[in-house]
Amino acid sequence: MTKHEQIIQHITSLPVGEKISVRLIARTMDVSEGTAYRAIKEAENQGLVSTIERVGTIRIEKKRKEYFEQLTFAEVINIVDGQVLGGRDGLHKKLNKFVIGAMQLDAMARYTEQDSLLIVGNRVDAQELALKDGAAVLITGGFDTTDEIKKLADEKELPLLSTSYDTFTVASMINRAIYDQLIKKEIVFVGDILTPFDETHFLNVKDYVSDWYALNQKTKHTRFPVLDSNNRVVGMVTSRDIIGHDPDIFLERVMTKKPLVVQEKTSLAYVAHMMVWEGIQLVPVVDQANTIQGIVSRQDVIQALQQIQRQPQIGETIDDIITKNIQVGEEKSTFKIKILPQMTNQLGTLSNGVFTLLVTEASSRLLHDLQKGDLVVENLSVFFFKPVPIDSEIIIKPRLLDAGRMYAKIDVDVFCKKQLVGKALVMAQIMDK
Repeated sequence: MTKHEQIIQHITSLPVGEKISVRLIARTMDVSEGTAYRAIKEAENQGLVSTIERVGTIRIEKKRKEYFEQLTFAEVINIVDGQVLGGRDGLHKKLNKFVIGAMQLDAMARYTEQDSLLIVGNRVDAQELALKDGAAVLITGGFDTTDEIKKLADEKELPLLSTSYDTFTVASMINRAIYDQLIKKEIVFVGDILTPFDETHFLNVKDYVSDWYALNQKTKHTRFPVLDSNNRVVGMVTSRDIIGHDPDIFLERVMTKKPLVVQEKTSLAYVAHMMVWEGIQLVPVVDQANTIQGIVSRQDVIQALQQIQRQPQIGETIDDIITKNIQVGEEKSTFKIKILPQMTNQLGTLSNGVFTLLVTEASSRLLHDLQKGDLVVENLSVFFFKPVPIDSEIIIKPRLLDAGRMYAKIDVDVFCKKQLVGKALVMAQIMDK
């Protein structure tokens, strides 16, 4: 195990809320400060630690994907550009909801509860009430508070924060952050669908071709990662590689060296495109040191893509807002949409980017109607003939020119008021259903 991996393992073993510094890690692990710094940055990328301005780096609980909409108080500080007045030991705790303290004290007591955040101005009585009820406090307007309130926050281990923004701005910023996290929740990464290493079948670099046959007989699989003595991926071996070779030959002589690999934070969309583009069925998942973490298969990717399409949208992206307004046209395999303000550029006409999105979405729906499968765009040629004004309706007519088992060519005409306003030629790869 490398020094880098040892430091990550050490950080993982630390309790949540523990403060971490480059100098401390370097001294504890007997490494240079440069090595310690790089490892801490990697831990931050993995969601193991969080760096807060004027506070430092602390160990946090690694988020599970299904809880992405929950922010920690440490993240709230970064969102509102705030500072910590007290209760530093509670910065790693999760924020369940926030309450704006714009009411009488007795009414406020009904809303403040454990792990909530009270957003309030310089009302000391409200701050004290919230802390006693188990809620953190965010003081707006740049106000300070009394030493007694700071001491209470430290005793309760509840963050007492301050920001120069006003209450409305702070609430909007936190709400925006939660909404952005909901959008991220829908983005699927390789780490969410991979088959873990302990459930993976693999071969070693010093194994023989005969070992491939034995594992194939046992699992009925034909593709296996090849690992070295440190569990690093050095190759892939398939039935095509071993055909015609003597059973007593080492796998390293017949395997495909330097295979394509991905990491847990690689997006599902990228993997899908790579599998189609390269024509591969199985991809090893590795960490920064190229050590195997698991595998992801073409079937895993297809199932995940289908699952995403069946799930309701929680946080809407621009693509979601636009594509949900596409309706089926009056003619067969045609689509129509009204040009909304969000779809226009600074001149009030249809944005070029939105035009491209509409063409791609219409082509994808055409392939679905023809039961061809999911579309991955390989090349897109677009021609703009006339501007399309806001509030007008366009008709999109995709037409399949040619299709094979793995590819499709689609011609798309776009009309507004019966006039041709744009045209596109889509070259796409097809992900089989």
